[in-house]
Amino acid sequence: MSDQSPVPAHPSATVLLLRDGENGLEVFMVERHRKIDFASGALVFPGGKLDPADAALAEARPANGLSAEETAFRLCGIRETFEEAGILLARDEADGPLVGGARLDLLRDRYRAKLHANEISLGDIQAAEGIHYACGQMTPFAHWITPKVAPKRFDTMFYLAVAPGEQLGDHDSRESVDSVWITPAQALADQAAGKRSIVFATRLNLEKLGRASTVDQAFANAAGEALVTVEPTMEAADGGRIFRIPAEAGYGGSEFFEPAS
Repeated sequence: MSDQSPVPAHPSATVLLLRDGENGLEVFMVERHRKIDFASGALVFPGGKLDPADAALAEARPANGLSAEETAFRLCGIRETFEEAGILLARDEADGPLVGGARLDLLRDRYRAKLHANEISLGDIQAAEGIHYACGQMTPFAHWITPKVAPKRFDTMFYLAVAPGEQLGDHDSRESVDSVWITPAQALADQAAGKRSIVFATRLNLEKLGRASTVDQAFANAAGEALVTVEPTMEAADGGRIFRIPAEAGYGGSEFFEPAS
């Protein structure tokens, strides 16, 4: 075993955008570009690393009832969802409805590319448009930290959020090359059939999400479960790897075999 210290885990956020579809609960997912160095080609939930500007805005304006740290993670999720999925969890009025389709189109045309290019921040958009980010619409679902042996690590909060009805979502054609509204069962079936690539953490969170058949049930399940941090350990095994996680994390077990890709 190497004595080298693990690389730091980058604070990150991921958002599971949900809606009730004809075949049950659906979640929005994107297919990562194959040139991306993490989860290349995989089907994932929109998300990414916390930006210093997210933290600065959170310190200046923490959301009601939330610490600056928790606000920062949620702002990160809102920003990444806007960049990667074209969906914006925001309101024009503090207590008003989430922005609709026409308003989203305007904001997306003005700001999405610039935000993705780090030319502006969420704070800049807020100052220009007077919008209010809907941090309160997000419910913690899971907390995962990449194994210590990994060369690239993330400390990731997973959130549930209801997708605004008039916002359909689309991929950014930069970090992601395709997008889909899909039931957890279908995503897992596609992986089993070799049609899609899904990494271990995403697979387990799809399985956990799939215990709900509606959006309301998914939120109720999340509210009724303790949030247990998952930092897997892993070891080589014939044909793949064995991951071990806390049994109390709510994934139906503590030891999982992951075949080699």
